[in-house]
Amino acid sequence: MAWLLVVVAGLLETGFAVCLKLSHGFTRLWPTLAFAAFALSSFGLLTMALKKLDVGPAYAVWTGIGAAGTAIYGMVFLGDVVSTLKLVSISLVIIGVIGLQLSGSAH
Repeated sequence: MAWLLVVVAGLLETGFAVCLKLSHGFTRLWPTLAFAAFALSSFGLLTMALKKLDVGPAYAVWTGIGAAGTAIYGMVFLGDVVSTLKLVSISLVIIGVIGLQLSGSAH
């Protein structure tokens, strides 16, 4: 259950990163409010998960999901440049996240 919280928190991290861009420096109301909601939810779930998980693997998985998700969202919906190197790098992040989750503690 704790790992599920980390995964959901990582997806919410993607949401707050995208909303941060869309807020244009907190000058747009709705993206700014969405950023705050996603950020608080993400940090809250991560905090709950850290009660049962080691901080290193949990934090790495959380940031990995957020980084990969944000990069993918940017390429698909925001017109960010797509390159082979980006796709390979995102794949490596995902592989690393899976490896960390598999090697995490058995709490």
